[in-house]
Amino acid sequence: MSAVVDEAGSRGARKPIRVLIVDDSAVVRQVMGEVLRRAPGIEVIATASDPVFALDKMRQAWPDVILLDVEMPRMDGITFLKRIMAERPTPVIICSTLTSRGAETTMQALAAGAVSIITKPTLGLKHFLNDSAAEVVSAVRSAARANMRAMKLAAATPGTLAPAAPAGGGGQTAGAGHEALAETTDRLIAIGTSTGGTQALEVVLRALPRTIPGIVVVQHMPEKFTELFAQRLNQLCAIEVLEAQDGQRVIAGRALIAPGGRHLTVRRSGAHYLVEVRDGPPVNRHRPSVDVLFRSVARYAGRNAMGVIMTGMGDDGARGLRELFDAGAATVAQDEASSVVFGMPREAIRLGAAGRVLGLEAIAPALIRYGRSGEG
Repeated sequence: MSAVVDEAGSRGARKPIRVLIVDDSAVVRQVMGEVLRRAPGIEVIATASDPVFALDKMRQAWPDVILLDVEMPRMDGITFLKRIMAERPTPVIICSTLTSRGAETTMQALAAGAVSIITKPTLGLKHFLNDSAAEVVSAVRSAARANMRAMKLAAATPGTLAPAAPAGGGGQTAGAGHEALAETTDRLIAIGTSTGGTQALEVVLRALPRTIPGIVVVQHMPEKFTELFAQRLNQLCAIEVLEAQDGQRVIAGRALIAPGGRHLTVRRSGAHYLVEVRDGPPVNRHRPSVDVLFRSVARYAGRNAMGVIMTGMGDDGARGLRELFDAGAATVAQDEASSVVFGMPREAIRLGAAGRVLGLEAIAPALIRYGRSGEG
């Protein structure tokens, strides 16, 4: 079982991250292996063309991280993943094609306990993987730091639908954001997350009533996957969950999720909030970026907002949460014990951005209290 460790540190300089690559494509196994072998502190201990061969090799040496294709002969990746999570939870990164079928299967894999996604095109694979070497290595390092106990608890704790809460009301005085509304009947919740966030978001959003203030979300996820992710949550939740579209209004009982590959921001329109979906360069290596969302919320909502930063590697969102805190917003960071990767929340806490530090199971109740009283 992997432990959460310092982001700047490693699992130990003398102990490399042991990786198993399971993919029926010989090109993927070869190129992915070459990419990882060039990275310091990573050791490819085996490759396998399908899960049956992989299980044989895992009996000889158990990996720290598994890179897994989901569409393979003899045993599909989902069945293999569920078996691993039941017997010996291990960080798994899904290698998925950029197709509708691949995206649907990947959603099943994330629900079953996969840590993150790496996408691969159907053409130009070798060139793509070499160009994406840094992303692949970063995903492996992040997965190796995953707290699998937290992942397992999140997967096993579907949100309990909360009883209907009275609609939040009452204006708030604007804070540091000079363009924030001085008074509004609309409150706003902004959530940012990354590695492990798909399961964590499900736990939180499933527990919210339809009277909850409007929610905007950045979950680091590749293009084409966020629409299916939103559709899945929409089927599970009492609230409406949609992939955000430019110009949509933020309303009570609705969560808008940033599309993969595009930034999401909030702006005001009279006494209401609208979202903007925009292209632009990556921020903190991410597009969408949590910092981009949080900064816009701090600017236009100020004290009328609540910001939540959850599990994820790196520091995206930490400075934006500090801007929210300085603008008078209620702010929350997920605690270490319940985070799959504690990087983003830890950095926010270090910056003094978190008004409260809460376990995963306590975040939804805090959002409900905020909706009722304006206090998280």
